[in-house]
Amino acid sequence: MARILVVEDDPAIALGLEDDLALEGYEVEVVGDGELGTARARDDTFDLVLLDVMLPKKDGFEVCRELRRGGSKIPIIMLTAKTQDAEKVLGLEIGADDYVTKPFSPAELRARIKAVLRRTVNDTPEVYRFGDVAVDFGRFELRRAGDIVHVTPTELRLLSAFVRNRGRVLSRQEITDQVWGKGTAITPRVVDTHVANLRQKVEADAAEPQFIVGVRGVGYRFDG
Repeated sequence: MARILVVEDDPAIALGLEDDLALEGYEVEVVGDGELGTARARDDTFDLVLLDVMLPKKDGFEVCRELRRGGSKIPIIMLTAKTQDAEKVLGLEIGADDYVTKPFSPAELRARIKAVLRRTVNDTPEVYRFGDVAVDFGRFELRRAGDIVHVTPTELRLLSAFVRNRGRVLSRQEITDQVWGKGTAITPRVVDTHVANLRQKVEADAAEPQFIVGVRGVGYRFDG
């Protein structure tokens, strides 16, 4: 039974989420502000966080940013009333796994939760080594020459997708589908930004990549 932390300050929405998710078999805990949300996500073991953007004390973007900077790998779905693409892209760029725009249907949210939880379980090798890099997907840990390198959950999923498809060219759309989930609105620029960030962490020279190779007009190929 997955444990879900709901960070939502609207009592009616919070109660509706708690009841609906409990009926689906999830164990649910609700907190009403960003400071409590940050503390609970850090101090306890949850499988997923539903994180509202507009929160008292600390907004959802700040909560997500602090969790990722602190090394938390917990999947995060952001709940936002904002419809601007820039807001959605910001949430994904700082480490959120998905977003749902209010008002949303319970069925859509349940589907998003299941998709994110599924993406945490895949057929990636538990430990994979290439060059001087060793990545332990089970421990969410990446090392270069024996030293731990901080990676975000999105970067780890991106590397996982490359490892699963090593030697094969992945288009940006295929990368989006495998890393963020089908139907997620991710621009090619966001994909390229995450690839560039990952290259900085696994390549000896990110400007002349040996492992994550760009294929002009198509996408990327992993040669690790």
